[in-house]
Amino acid sequence: MQKKTNKKVSIIGMGAVGAGIAYALMLKDIADELVFIDIDEKLVNAEMLDIRHGIPNMGRTKITCGSYKDIKNSDMIIITAGRSRKSNESRLDLAGENIKIAESIAQNLEKHYSKGVILVVSNPVDVITYYLTKRLKLEKGKIFGTGCILDSSRLTNVISDYIKLDTGFINISIIGEHGSTQIPAWSNAEAAQMPLDEYCKAINLPFGAKEKAAMEKKVRNMGTEIIAGKGKTYYGISTCVCFIADAVLNNRNITASVSSLLHGEYGIDDVALSLPSLINSGGVKLILPVKYSLEEISLLNQSAQALKSINSKVCM
Repeated sequence: MQKKTNKKVSIIGMGAVGAGIAYALMLKDIADELVFIDIDEKLVNAEMLDIRHGIPNMGRTKITCGSYKDIKNSDMIIITAGRSRKSNESRLDLAGENIKIAESIAQNLEKHYSKGVILVVSNPVDVITYYLTKRLKLEKGKIFGTGCILDSSRLTNVISDYIKLDTGFINISIIGEHGSTQIPAWSNAEAAQMPLDEYCKAINLPFGAKEKAAMEKKVRNMGTEIIAGKGKTYYGISTCVCFIADAVLNNRNITASVSSLLHGEYGIDDVALSLPSLINSGGVKLILPVKYSLEEISLLNQSAQALKSINSKVCM
């Protein structure tokens, strides 16, 4: 009889995002074991107790508080630790402070890491993903960031509202930085298995530069709008992480626009940013060779240069 494997996830940072991810994982019953790690012992214990109390009716996950030594044999390590941004800040405004926190995490991972995919959620996610990838030198694809998966989901919802079609019939990715230089890949956008512009034409709905610009602006400002209204964003990213975790823990192949280190793709090297990628239990298995328009590739290179500028200041 084959021995049952234990699907273990460690979450580093139990603020609103870490707790939201833990709660989503518990509801979906994806992990057998969750380990919570945070410097605030009172907070992490409270989150553990609160989430654990829902398990008898919703799941079976074993939940414990721990320290870095407890990450051993994790199939997935999720990093959310870091200062959250305020409504008047960009994600890149957090770079200096959160890189220092990332270095502290790296030192502990060096001592206790034994296996597993490392998923970076902390912002600026592209900068921290780059830093930890270079710092820890794990196998290619083992470290990646949530990147533009949430932005892509937000744009999908905006398009859905506009064309009055369920999100499941819409396919579009945002690529580049998870931030102000992100690029919607309109050239590959689809609705009901048709190019999006052709679908809009078929239903007599305007879909030109004006409509695209309005959608882009709405998505780019959505995080700021949420933070201004409720102080933090956590539900959207929690469900996105849950989607990724299901692929990692159950070795399902999924595609998503996530952030990982580039090695010459589209002429870009030595920077982490988002591109549609194939993900499974090993992490990012392949950055998909999608064809983009010349304008999109130019904007992607500009996004890479903006990130490299930040990396050169805070990652050295």
